[in-house]
Amino acid sequence: MSVTEPPPMSRAAAIGYAIGLPAALVALVFGPVGRLDWLPGWRFIVFLVVVYGIAAWVLARVNPVIFRARSRFQPGTERWDLILLGLMLPAMLLEIPLATLDAGRMMWSTVPPAIVLSGYVLLGAGIALGAWAQAVNRFFEPGVRLQRERGQQVISTGPYAIVRHPGYVSAFMVFAGLALALGSYWALVPAAVASAILVVRTAWEDALLRARLDGYAAYAGRVRYRLLPGVW
Repeated sequence: MSVTEPPPMSRAAAIGYAIGLPAALVALVFGPVGRLDWLPGWRFIVFLVVVYGIAAWVLARVNPVIFRARSRFQPGTERWDLILLGLMLPAMLLEIPLATLDAGRMMWSTVPPAIVLSGYVLLGAGIALGAWAQAVNRFFEPGVRLQRERGQQVISTGPYAIVRHPGYVSAFMVFAGLALALGSYWALVPAAVASAILVVRTAWEDALLRARLDGYAAYAGRVRYRLLPGVW
């Protein structure tokens, strides 16, 4: 069976990502604060740039095709997944500006430095776990679909030997870590909404893979838990 990989990202799209994502992050962080001299905001941005930069550097060496796979939603993405993502995206986009409005302007939350530090630890660990999952899984796409043209197979190494959906565990950690690292309890609300939708997505994706991906049912019999060992 021939394997067809997703096309590479165009130069224009790559430039757009390189300029647009940092600009959007700065706007999301400092727009609600109303000023650029808020030090926790710059600390947060530098942390994200460094940690995600290291993750991207590692992935470029061990699994470079992942950048093609994750550059866009591929044809065949399940319609129900697009609906779930449409519900989850607003909560994800709200989290950072709500956190900075809270911590940098309105001061609704009083978050001790130790909790802020734990947020950074959780955020860094979540990014690292997501990078590990992508490093061993070349089929790690942004949308749920059966990737027949890519010869999709069950991945059971790395974090997939522990839970069946480590990328989603990573997302839970990042959602919670973002709010706490920015010093906001209120931002945990959209983080919880996004996480709840992700739990539904996990269950539906798992059912799809059991039914339609060869070998997945046997893998699920060996690795029993979707997200949290001993629980679910």
